[in-house]
Amino acid sequence: MAVREAAAGAPQPGRDEEAALLFERAHYRHDPRWLLPVPPRLCLACVLELLPEPGVSLVRKKHVLSCFQDVLVRHASLVMQLMAQDQRVCIHFINMLFGLLCSVEDGSVADLCIEVLIQLTTQLKLEQTIHCLLDECHKELCNVPSMRGSLATLTLLGKLVDAIPTLADKLVMEHGDLMEHLLRGLVYPNEGIQASVCYLYGKLYSSPVAAEMLSGHFREKLCPLFLSILDGAQTKELQINCLGLLRQLLKYDLFVSMIMNKSALVESTDSAEGSPGETSLPLVLKKLLLSRDEILQVASAHCITAVLVHSPAKHAPAFIHADIPEFLFEHLSSSSEVLVWSSYSCLILLAEEPLFFSKCHTVYGIESVVRSLQGSLRMNNTELHKQGLLLFAEILTRQPEEIKLFTSSAMCRDASHALQEAVSSPVLEVAAEAVKATSAFLRKDHQSAPPVQYGELRALLEAMLNRCADISQTPLNRRSLGHASSRDLEKTILRRGKFLLSALEGFRNACRLAVEFQSEPSAQENPFTAPSAKKEDTLEAFSEFLLSACDSLCIPMVMKHLEQAAHPALMEVFLSILHSLFVIVPHMKEKFSKKLAASSFIRLTLELKARFCSGLSHSALNQVCSSFLYYLCISLLSAPEKTGPPSQEELSAVSELLQHGLPQISSRSPESLDFLSDCQYVEGSARQRQYCILLLFYLAYIHEDRFVSEAELFVAVQSFLLSLQDQGERPPLVVFRASIYLLAVCQDKDDALNEAVVSAIRKFLEGIPDLHLVYTHHPLLLRFFLLYPELMSRFGHRVLELWFSWEESSCEELDDVPSAGQPTLPASLAALFHILRSSPSILLILLDLIYSSPVDIAHKVLMVLRTFLRRNEDVQVGGLIRGHFLLILQHLLVEHGASPSEASGNLPLLLSLLSLVQLRNESERELDSMAMKLLHQVSKLCGKCSPTDVDILQPSFNFLYWSLHQTTPGSQKRAAAVLLSSTALIELLEKMLALTWTEEGSPKTTLLCSAWLLTASFSAQQHDGSLQVHQTLSVELDQVLKALSFPKKKAALLSAAILCFLRTALQQSFSSALVVLVPSGAQPPPAPEDILLAPLGTSQVLSLVIGLQNLLVQKDPLLSHACVGCLEALLDYLHARSPDIALHVASQPWNRFLLFTFLDAGGSSFLRPEILRLMTLFVRFQSRSILSHEEVGLVLRSAALADLSTLSNSTLRALHGFLLQVQSMGLPADHSIAQTLQVLEGLSPRGSSAQSPLQDMLCLGGVAVSLSHIRD
Repeated sequence: MAVREAAAGAPQPGRDEEAALLFERAHYRHDPRWLLPVPPRLCLACVLELLPEPGVSLVRKKHVLSCFQDVLVRHASLVMQLMAQDQRVCIHFINMLFGLLCSVEDGSVADLCIEVLIQLTTQLKLEQTIHCLLDECHKELCNVPSMRGSLATLTLLGKLVDAIPTLADKLVMEHGDLMEHLLRGLVYPNEGIQASVCYLYGKLYSSPVAAEMLSGHFREKLCPLFLSILDGAQTKELQINCLGLLRQLLKYDLFVSMIMNKSALVESTDSAEGSPGETSLPLVLKKLLLSRDEILQVASAHCITAVLVHSPAKHAPAFIHADIPEFLFEHLSSSSEVLVWSSYSCLILLAEEPLFFSKCHTVYGIESVVRSLQGSLRMNNTELHKQGLLLFAEILTRQPEEIKLFTSSAMCRDASHALQEAVSSPVLEVAAEAVKATSAFLRKDHQSAPPVQYGELRALLEAMLNRCADISQTPLNRRSLGHASSRDLEKTILRRGKFLLSALEGFRNACRLAVEFQSEPSAQENPFTAPSAKKEDTLEAFSEFLLSACDSLCIPMVMKHLEQAAHPALMEVFLSILHSLFVIVPHMKEKFSKKLAASSFIRLTLELKARFCSGLSHSALNQVCSSFLYYLCISLLSAPEKTGPPSQEELSAVSELLQHGLPQISSRSPESLDFLSDCQYVEGSARQRQYCILLLFYLAYIHEDRFVSEAELFVAVQSFLLSLQDQGERPPLVVFRASIYLLAVCQDKDDALNEAVVSAIRKFLEGIPDLHLVYTHHPLLLRFFLLYPELMSRFGHRVLELWFSWEESSCEELDDVPSAGQPTLPASLAALFHILRSSPSILLILLDLIYSSPVDIAHKVLMVLRTFLRRNEDVQVGGLIRGHFLLILQHLLVEHGASPSEASGNLPLLLSLLSLVQLRNESERELDSMAMKLLHQVSKLCGKCSPTDVDILQPSFNFLYWSLHQTTPGSQKRAAAVLLSSTALIELLEKMLALTWTEEGSPKTTLLCSAWLLTASFSAQQHDGSLQVHQTLSVELDQVLKALSFPKKKAALLSAAILCFLRTALQQSFSSALVVLVPSGAQPPPAPEDILLAPLGTSQVLSLVIGLQNLLVQKDPLLSHACVGCLEALLDYLHARSPDIALHVASQPWNRFLLFTFLDAGGSSFLRPEILRLMTLFVRFQSRSILSHEEVGLVLRSAALADLSTLSNSTLRALHGFLLQVQSMGLPADHSIAQTLQVLEGLSPRGSSAQSPLQDMLCLGGVAVSLSHIRD
């Protein structure tokens, strides 16, 4: 009543709409509870009565159904609550809707009815309603006169089973006869009905139980019929539903076998005899692939994949024979990511069948794959990238070697570019797949298209290794705690390890590629490179890149990963790479092997063997480790760094030893040491293992990898040697060399070998032809041999000779460095010096080496001894060395008296050392009998030489000169007498002085300098001591004066030596009993004014003065001293014979210019000895035009202001002489002269003392020089 009253009331908004929803004729009878309280205000009772009412229009029914569906969606719980109150209402509602579905012809209304029925059934969840609906559908299908009217029922059943999957089993079990009706619908010539049947079949076969029950139905009736319908389908709906059914069927291996067997039977039967309408699945799917509908293409590819998943080997040939791969490759150029991905998946499975490659489908499609990869990498679909790379890797891996995949270098280059881009992907999974593909790409048959693109391969490997390095350098998050974070960390490390392993496998393939191309002449370089172009794209350059990349990238990455985890498979690949590099770059294997050894790779490999290869585990890793160690050891032993190379026989023996022994070593270092120390009887195979262990320790220690305790190794090697002696065995030379070296470097300062071990070592050494066979260069090995008298007495000489032959450190650069500024010695020389200080007797062995060794070794010994003597002045070894040298010299003169130059090429070196020892003597030291004997023997040696024997004469003259000037006056007289008694020496000097004037055949300038200095010294000593002259020495005075007037270029020292000689002659007034000055050829009679100056002439005097002035202008310190001294002697000589000429010479205007040239430095530059002596001369001869009284006063005042304590002895003496000369000449002066003289008197002890040897005795350019002799 309330409803009716409401209906009769005043008009309200929406009243017409609500009226359309209510069945007014019956609504007043309905209980209000059926009226929904929410819009749309729908009465369920009215819906139930209105829909089957014939008089209601179809449009209104559709509207009501639509509103009811809307309510079901928006207020499902409210509707279900109302309908669940009475199950009969539910059943009636469903029956009414099903009746409407069967009776209505409007498709949209039927679809609406189906949707409402599905919603009601699924939301009510009542078994009775479902059974009711299934029963109604069954009845309808059974009673329908024609399949044309069953479309709605079939559609409802399909969607019902889709909504409630469990109904599939119920429908098959309880309504099995429906299958016959479905078959009738399938053959009915209406694709709409066929599509509905296929849809329902698809839902039924989606249930494994139902599928199993329907297997017989499919085999007997559905299979051939279904393929024909799929082949002939025209509408998209039927095609899609058929493919949907096919997808469901292909989930089961049984149905796949049925379909493929049927297809094979059809293909094998001749078309003329075959049943009409029958077809095969590959041909049907091929047809769909050829369609222009992307959905059908994708579905077809999915179906092919679904078949192949079950058994690629069994089913792939059918698709390959149908040329399916060809069309799949074509689809790779599609812009659809789904289609491309589907094609990738299908091709991956087809690639498992060899027929796929033998029919050359890959050759046809590889370009499409590469282009597709290049295109897909520009997209953001990671799965697409991975799938494409997986396909590319499969093709590259499985492609037969005899069928070339890349037919041109351009295609190969494109593939390389695609892989470069892929390995650089920021997504780790994509990069990982790309690395695998790269590994497969690096195969000889893939890279053999000329020319080989080495540059592209290098870029690809660089990209791969750089990506791997980026991953390994990403820091691990270790801060978070807990099991979960620990597992995540382990997963991260594992993931990195897998990526690194893939990258290393790719790098190993690149190394294998380089090895294989070594035997291919056409692969050595690009044949199309112009002859004038720089050839970079060569196998050699690529091989060197591999070595460099391994060194800079692979090794650091593996070492870093090894700190986190050790994977046997990864280390196996890594060590195989290192092994292959020995073959790839043979010219660099020596350097490479040394770097590996120095980087602890011997230790690393042994640790890997001990950790993973004990017993029979990881045999492959053990083999790789052993092979790597073998090549490393052979390379190190073949080109040793600190010892001689072994002979071919020795190397062959070691090679065999290592090949047999290395695989058996899998113990840790302590266990190896214990095994080496085993004192029990050692059998052959065990002894080989000991040899291998010892060699490994030796090579590791040589390259500073000391991974075992030195003390323990020292003891173990001793036990090993004693064991060899006890068993009467003699080890291979290389093993004994290793033993000696390890004992030497492991021996502590306080630990010494016992006598038994030393005796055993000596016996072993005595059985060796030459010590160089077991010598390894090291300071500690030298110390080892020189430490034990039993070894030094027998082998010390040879060991020192070997040490110097191998020693690279040189004392050449230290030779001229003054002791005050001593640079640090190299470690090896410092060690030798320490040995020499502790045992000076070793110096005698070094002397023998200088005399008997090859020149290069003797020179090294000399340099070392010179440096040692200069740096260790406290070590008194002069007598020891001189005595031993005297014996050597006496022996030489006895054997080679006639021609000493032929005795030994090292004699000059011995003489140089003798000179150095002499230089170490103090100036006031008396010459003992041994020194006199040496003087006699050296002078005797010189007398037997010719002027051309410069190497012998130069150090000999230096020794004689220093001996004369480095002793007391009494000893000087005795020494001069000994030397003057050697007529052969005097004759030699005469010849050499005469050679000064000749251009050709003249000895070295340095030797001439020594000859002039010796002659001057002899003349002075003979004249001062009135010594007996056994042989005179003639000199052409004209030539002497000419040499000083026209001196040789860059011969300042020679001019100084000649000036020293001339000064001596002038001081003696040319009256020496030793030196006879003779004219050069016929001379005119002297002028009257020249008689007083004889043997000089006035013109000669003036020419000499000009020469002296010119020499002074050069400002060479030593030459200036000699010039001033000669000028002093000349003026004294002239003043004694003709004072006027002396005054004339002293007053030459040029002298003033000369003086001011010396004083151009300004300040106190006059406080130099040569300038002071020159001014003293001018004051003495009252040369006022040269030096005025005012200028003298200025000099005096400047001298008074100078700090005299800072001046040298020679300067103080010159200043003292200048002041005394000024004072004696009565020149005007102030009291400052007296004060200055008083200060100088206070400094007189220092001023009157002689120069110390280190200041006075010098070696200038190889010439022994006494500064006091040149100056005074």
